[in-house]
Amino acid sequence: MGTGTELGRVRGLGSAKAGAHHWWLQRLTALGNLLLTLWLVISLLILPSFDYDVVHAWVASPINTVLLALLIINVCWHFRLGLQVVIEDYVHGASRLLVLGLLHIWTFGTGGFALYALLKIAFTGSAH
Repeated sequence: MGTGTELGRVRGLGSAKAGAHHWWLQRLTALGNLLLTLWLVISLLILPSFDYDVVHAWVASPINTVLLALLIINVCWHFRLGLQVVIEDYVHGASRLLVLGLLHIWTFGTGGFALYALLKIAFTGSAH
């Protein structure tokens, strides 16, 4: 078990720590994206028209608002997980922390803005 060997120096490192959890989260968010996107496409296709009033009323429906919010959160989470892996693999040094920070700011900002827009539509009155 000596720590002077190459094997001794690398013991305890590697994907066996948090990598498996990250991998499972990516798969779960991918499945969520698949199901929620399938719901979105099917429910948009059965709308009678794509007029502003019809789509506004569809978005403002409570079940659709909740499912759209789940889609926004899931897509942003999946996006962050995937790019985090790319950054960790290809960005080295002090810039890694900066790039990861920018990724988090971008993801939470984009998701927050999308949720705000969704909730503004859901909680406002009629379309016009």
